[in-house]
Amino acid sequence: TNAGIVNENYALSGDVSYTADIFGGVRRGVEASRGSYAASGYDLAQVQATIASEVVRNYVLLRAAQSSVAIARGSLAIQQDNLEIAGFRVQAGLVSSLDAEQARAQRAQTAANVPTLEQQFEQASNRIGVLTGQAPGALKGQLVTAAPIPKGPDAVPVGLPADIIRLRPDVRAAERTLAAATAQIGVAKAQLLPQLTLAGSINTNASSINALTDIITGRVFGQLAQTIFDAGRGRSVVRARRAQAEEAFAAYKAAVLGALEDVENALTALATAQARQRELAVAAEASDNAATLARSQYRAGLTDITTLNNTEAALLSAQSGLVNARSDAAQALVQLYLALGGGWNAEAAPPTAEPLRQGDGQPAPPLTQ
Repeated sequence: TNAGIVNENYALSGDVSYTADIFGGVRRGVEASRGSYAASGYDLAQVQATIASEVVRNYVLLRAAQSSVAIARGSLAIQQDNLEIAGFRVQAGLVSSLDAEQARAQRAQTAANVPTLEQQFEQASNRIGVLTGQAPGALKGQLVTAAPIPKGPDAVPVGLPADIIRLRPDVRAAERTLAAATAQIGVAKAQLLPQLTLAGSINTNASSINALTDIITGRVFGQLAQTIFDAGRGRSVVRARRAQAEEAFAAYKAAVLGALEDVENALTALATAQARQRELAVAAEASDNAATLARSQYRAGLTDITTLNNTEAALLSAQSGLVNARSDAAQALVQLYLALGGGWNAEAAPPTAEPLRQGDGQPAPPLTQ
């Protein structure tokens, strides 16, 4: 500048570049990211379903423990009456003291089981509290009131299509992981091919702001880049991605087969528990009738204490077995619920993915929602 003179100059410029996704490398990368993201969501759903099933399973165990305690205490009251009757008969000289001792021994054995059953209630209550994010025993006050063991539907569909199993979160997670792995093959193969980059710039220069738009210059050019020699690194990456896709495919197959196994095992356990429940209900009724007759006959002096004790033990065993069978049936339903991914809908359209088809870099299609 000269003294008292100021020269002003204004300039604007901008650059832009774009890499053309000619061979699908960017698109495959997006597919891989989406697959990994979806797999993470399904993993979360699997954890949630597992926690829910554990809450229900422990609730079943808690109610079963309550029922068993009630049965044991009811049996204790009856055995206490038998002990008193045996004592009266001993005092009357009708029987020896052996009767009273046998009655006392049986009552003590039954009483010894009560603390164990109460412990099972406490453990289940504590577990439910922890699974629901609370302190152990926080829900005990709400659970202490006796309630029956939950009962599921009488009929469960057993002809479930195999495709329904693929709705399980863990199976869907494996499928999305496979889709991500196959997409990574496409990313690796695209890196072997030329990369076309389009770039441009725009410039303007003026002595005043108002004149900036008078003269605008720009240029556009393209750049083609290709790796000539990388000592086989690029092809090694492709082979590695193929191996990872094969591993993901094997994991997907294992997840599907494991899901089928889980469902079959749960259905078998449910059928077994229901069959046991039917037979034990008959046994409990017959044992109750036999015990009632034995008590009457013992009071009348028509049978001995051994017969009475045997019928009381058979009744307690049948009633306890019936409670266990009901508990097992409810737990089998919970396991079936989990095996089916948290429930099932017979009208739901199954997914149609075809993982790892011929042609590297082709991801599995998205799941049908």
